[in-house]
Amino acid sequence: MEISQAVRKRRSQPSDPPASSSSYSKLDKASKSDGGDDKGLNWALPFFALGLLRYMSATSNIIHDCDEVFNYWEPLHFLLYKTGFQTWEYSSQFALRSYLYLLFHEIVARPASWLFVDEKVKVFYAVRFFLGLLSVVTETVLVVALSRKYGKRLASYSLAMLCLTSGCFFASTSLLPSSFSMYAISLASGLFLLDKHAAAVAVSAIGVILGWPFSILAFLPVTLYSLYIKFKQAFIAGAVTSVLLLAWSVVTDYNYYGRWTSSVLNLLIYNVAGGGESHLYGTEGPLYYLKNGFNNFNVCFVLAMLFLAILPIAKKKYAPDLLIVISPLYIWLGFMSLQPHKEERFLYPIYPLICLAASAVIESFPDLFRNKYDSFDTSILVKIAKFLRPVVLSLILYASHARTFSLIHGYSAPIEIYKILEHHDDVGNGSVLCVGSEWHRYPSSFFIPDFVGQVRWIDDGFGGLLPFQFNSTLGGTAAAPPYFNNKNMASEEQYLHDIDACTFLVELQLKRPYLTRGSDLSTWEAIAALPYLDRELSPALYRSFFIPYLWQEKNVFGMYKLLRRIPK
Repeated sequence: MEISQAVRKRRSQPSDPPASSSSYSKLDKASKSDGGDDKGLNWALPFFALGLLRYMSATSNIIHDCDEVFNYWEPLHFLLYKTGFQTWEYSSQFALRSYLYLLFHEIVARPASWLFVDEKVKVFYAVRFFLGLLSVVTETVLVVALSRKYGKRLASYSLAMLCLTSGCFFASTSLLPSSFSMYAISLASGLFLLDKHAAAVAVSAIGVILGWPFSILAFLPVTLYSLYIKFKQAFIAGAVTSVLLLAWSVVTDYNYYGRWTSSVLNLLIYNVAGGGESHLYGTEGPLYYLKNGFNNFNVCFVLAMLFLAILPIAKKKYAPDLLIVISPLYIWLGFMSLQPHKEERFLYPIYPLICLAASAVIESFPDLFRNKYDSFDTSILVKIAKFLRPVVLSLILYASHARTFSLIHGYSAPIEIYKILEHHDDVGNGSVLCVGSEWHRYPSSFFIPDFVGQVRWIDDGFGGLLPFQFNSTLGGTAAAPPYFNNKNMASEEQYLHDIDACTFLVELQLKRPYLTRGSDLSTWEAIAALPYLDRELSPALYRSFFIPYLWQEKNVFGMYKLLRRIPK
């Protein structure tokens, strides 16, 4: 009797919302928990938090992939200084790489080259700061959109992971189309959550055409649902953006390759219609990306994989919008795992979504134990689940810092050793810098001072095709040099056979039962040497994550050396 009276009394309150399921949303819950009308996080907080971490990334990030150097930094260097290495993809015969992508970064690089006339390294870092700024702006939009739609807690967790997880830290300032697609996915997802569907589709088109064409799979869910919600506006925005960018890309390709062609179409034909031959550059097993994801995101990656498992419980909060935003994580991971050729950078587009999915799982911990009929359940299990939120988040952030620290301090020697070159200009102009098996860690011509006349490869047993200097005599960017091929077959012309012509030598000396060229102390003197983590001899746990007092003790280090020929 008392219960029924209480119910009637409760129902009589005019301020209560209607009893329909559509009246409740996560936004309502966030408003109550945070007090008053919740407008979400202020723009300044995520902008400055991300800005600080992206600044740190720009100044300390290593180069993780030789493809970043030879397919992007080197052509950009050629556009600015008329010197630089060219790969077969940039041969006019194949034209697989877009100069439009490079022109976008030349907006910053060109003025920087005028400002820092004799300091090319500063131009390199100016471009990195630009990349970091793009990451900051796009991820800030995503975080603010999350806070407005789902509350400050989910947005704050996502912000912390975007700032500190190793994957985002490194990918955010890498000069790669996959990183550009990552920026576009962050921005498109944020705009989608802000109900700006036409803008989300336009940004998706930019991410695919200006960035990485294959990332179209990652943009499909947001694009298709935006078309479903607002077909006319979204279709017009996407179509106009796509046509304009494709036309601009074709004109740019004509200007640089010297013939009418489309690098976007060429890349798709080579990899899809033509079958591609990416297996020539290495293959990995189906679990490669799962291992890689754990290395770069640790527990965060595991939790992200569990998002679909908690969705039945948290469906009311997260479906359909957040599910649509996060779904490319599974689509992309599944598709890329089926491809024989795998590289870490191929996962860059979905890195922000990993952080978002994991944050949603952590935020939902109490919901796993809460009585579904009592949203204010304060049982002991719910309290424990709430306590676990900061504990798990702290574990993720600490492990991420340990990973970042290990990579930066273990593998930064190549960039740092090349910076030392500028202090040895007493040898005179026209010096020759020789690089053998360490060609794939060459940090780009931005680190080569003007007194070095040539950088040459020397034969240390590598059997594939190496980059050549852009040949202005044959036409520069419009050239189709005969020594290039798409079969990864080495050319006789790629090596310097007269080792006596080398003035400087860059070499990694490891603890191996054979001597290196630099071991000949009668010919070479070391002018700089930095420790470099020996991956093969170091235990996986200790080389992957920094563990205080054990990282230096358990790992094995070689010496990355810059050597100079002793005058006779």
